[in-house]
Amino acid sequence: MPELPEVEAWVRELDPLVSRAPIEQAGPAHIATLKTFDPPLSALDGRRFAGAERRGKNLLFPLEANDLVLRVHLMSAGRLRFLPARAKGPKTPMFRLRFVGGDELILTEAGKKKRAGVWLVTRAQLDADLGHLGPDALSLDAAGLTAILGRERRQLHPLLRDQRALAGIGRAHANEILLRARLSPFKASTELSPEEVERLTAAMHGDLTRALELREHGKGDSVVYLVHDRLDEPCPQCGTPIARVDFDEHTIYYCPSCQTGGRRLKDRRLSRLLR
Repeated sequence: MPELPEVEAWVRELDPLVSRAPIEQAGPAHIATLKTFDPPLSALDGRRFAGAERRGKNLLFPLEANDLVLRVHLMSAGRLRFLPARAKGPKTPMFRLRFVGGDELILTEAGKKKRAGVWLVTRAQLDADLGHLGPDALSLDAAGLTAILGRERRQLHPLLRDQRALAGIGRAHANEILLRARLSPFKASTELSPEEVERLTAAMHGDLTRALELREHGKGDSVVYLVHDRLDEPCPQCGTPIARVDFDEHTIYYCPSCQTGGRRLKDRRLSRLLR
């Protein structure tokens, strides 16, 4: 799933592009992709976007009058592309928006599960829909993170990717951040020392900033991720082979030497079968 660095890189790329011409036609959109019906997409026709914004993992395109906002969430397999006039693109994308002059903004989604979404809402409705999001991960300082960690006892990996706690981090960057911070993915949030909180804060900012810079330069996962999806490869910090813990819905990657004192964590799927 695209996380904060990928989405922010798209926002910075799209911001000057989507605002340079009025919208000629919004749509069509796949029935599984368009999540709202009032106002209709035709309400965008003839209007102009003010630019592009981000809230958590959501891409936002507000109109100049700020009365309506087009929201896009890419989920796991969605991708958003800006096509210059006369450039070749897919014949039937999940969503298409054409600008005066022929440029297009299109959304495609790989796989059979169509989870990516497009919403056209008022600014008030947007605030209501996204009001559950926690503070942006890039904006958090140690004091803010301390408050979040201390609200309730939770394991660090699921807490970091909980959008209600802090917004923008998913499974991949939770792996990257915890490796950089040298903290176990299962360490309890309420048991971190002040020094560990400082390490975690620095690791979060360092990883997300590095990844954002790489994404802006067009780099892919093989360059951005140092531990995620790198089973048995040497840890970039100590050389120990990277290990993983498998769950039904996701996998955690970690370094046993840097993060768990040499202990290999049990596979959660296998351990259930052996009970």
